[in-house]
Amino acid sequence: MHILLTGATGFIGQTLHAALRAAGHQVHAGVSPRSAQAKLQPDQVPMDFARDTTPESWLPRLQGMDAVVNAVGVLRDSAARPIDAVHQHTPCALFQACAQAGVRRVVQISALGIEGSATRYARTKLAAEACLRTLAAAGQLDPVVLRPSVVFGKGGDSSALFMNLARLPVVVFPAPMLTARIQPVSVHDLAAAVVALLGPALQHTGTVACTGPEPVRMADFVASLRQQQGHGPALVMRLPLPLTRLSARAGDLLPASVPWCSESLALLDSDNVGDPAEFEQLLGRSGVHYSRLVAQAWR
Repeated sequence: MHILLTGATGFIGQTLHAALRAAGHQVHAGVSPRSAQAKLQPDQVPMDFARDTTPESWLPRLQGMDAVVNAVGVLRDSAARPIDAVHQHTPCALFQACAQAGVRRVVQISALGIEGSATRYARTKLAAEACLRTLAAAGQLDPVVLRPSVVFGKGGDSSALFMNLARLPVVVFPAPMLTARIQPVSVHDLAAAVVALLGPALQHTGTVACTGPEPVRMADFVASLRQQQGHGPALVMRLPLPLTRLSARAGDLLPASVPWCSESLALLDSDNVGDPAEFEQLLGRSGVHYSRLVAQAWR
């Protein structure tokens, strides 16, 4: 298949790109305007999720495509990557263009834990999903939405944060991290699910929770990563809630690649867990357990 992959240079996108090519697909990789200023490779397509907010801007890029995979995402708003455009307006324009161009198969990488969240991150992600559902209900698309829990792998900002915390002999956790539950998923398992959805599971539609086999408290996950690296238990201290909020506001002032900010703190108000059964059906096996992620996903 000829597949247009947006976000191809990002953490998840790079793994998707490699997995789809290994499966024999021709991947047309979306690159940012900054990358497009250099000489484009034959399989690269320039695109700007901050500005390409109309279906007309996407129609030329969809010529000859069989499917679209959208892996673009940001944690918070910035001038260069406004979250409303990146998560909602541009994806909706892309999906509408797919409907007009007859590209029925769309795989949207969304996020787990956004239902019921009041964060801007969740609101914009849900808006893109709603757009897909409307087009699917009208019989114009055959989409599938993947909602991963925390995606773990080398190159991920949150993964690097977890690994750095796991190396510390004394660690001070923001209060919610001691109770919030996640269900980490290997980035390679997520890519394998996308490959399946563009192959043997091509007829599969709907929304799929993408999780590892078992939930774990975030602090316990960091402890597991520490153990997987051969270190003994760390001394764990609790950061009081007022200081936790202050640290998140400080994170808001740091570059957008820093995963700790007010948005991420708000997302910790709800567990990031789900039933892995449908995801494991796509994989044809169990996902990588969080206790084996360093060996199997940190590569």
